[in-house]
Amino acid sequence: MTRDPCPCGTGHPYDECCGPYLTGDAHPTTAEALMRSRYTAYARERVAYVEATSTAGVRRDFDRKGVAAWARAATFTHLEVLAVEAGGEGDDEGVVDFAATFEEAGRTRVLRERSRFVREEGGWRYAGGTKGESVRREGPKVGRNAPCPCGSGKKHKKCCGA
Repeated sequence: MTRDPCPCGTGHPYDECCGPYLTGDAHPTTAEALMRSRYTAYARERVAYVEATSTAGVRRDFDRKGVAAWARAATFTHLEVLAVEAGGEGDDEGVVDFAATFEEAGRTRVLRERSRFVREEGGWRYAGGTKGESVRREGPKVGRNAPCPCGSGKKHKKCCGA
């Protein structure tokens, strides 16, 4: 047994959090628990778990090699659950809105997704999701070393661009 913190961000040890889900010793009882365990599976490069916890429709188009390559190339650093709609123990559907931070090719990136989960074959399954909305700028892009437009007098990178 290991006391390492679980990658999913709950603060619980891996062996008491998502570990039993990834080994098949337990099954997530909520949509949020499944989403957190899938994040952990990406972080631990457990692609078979990611595939197995997808609906039949998602599995049809699942790119195992592509997912494995991405999981291997990325270092997952933080998960933030932004909102949860339904997806409890007595529900058949749920939505989890989250932001997953990872590093890839030396750059920090954030994947924002609104994921839909359904009960299928007696357990929670990932049924698809929509990526976060793109942000449209009203004005020109502010450079990192430019003064922050908020008026603080600091450089943008040390203020609102941090």
